[in-house]
Amino acid sequence: MAADKNKAKALRLQRRKFSGRKGLFGSPERPRLSVFRSSKHIYAQLVDDHAGKTLAHVGTAATEVRGAELKNGGNIAAAKLIGKAIAEKAKALGITKVAFDRGGRIYHGRIKALADAAREGGLQF
Repeated sequence: MAADKNKAKALRLQRRKFSGRKGLFGSPERPRLSVFRSSKHIYAQLVDDHAGKTLAHVGTAATEVRGAELKNGGNIAAAKLIGKAIAEKAKALGITKVAFDRGGRIYHGRIKALADAAREGGLQF
């Protein structure tokens, strides 16, 4: 019974993800800022859908971000850190405008914290 419930939940998330992605398309000038959230970590990547390439990525599981100040990768503080890091990488590539892809999740909590930190870092969306 629980397995069917989890399968249905995953299917609903997948539907929301694909539905939201219909209107988003990352170009070299304005790549898609894709966010993935798990219970323990959060990841962000800049994707050029035209070429099918990831331009930059950062996540809480990476050693470059994970330091003494980051004890837990699944909280709002970690999401803010990832938002700032992806904004720095985007600036290094000369990218200022992005299309925000929240991955089917609601714009709340860690997703919102990452987006706000990326905006503070200089990204526009």
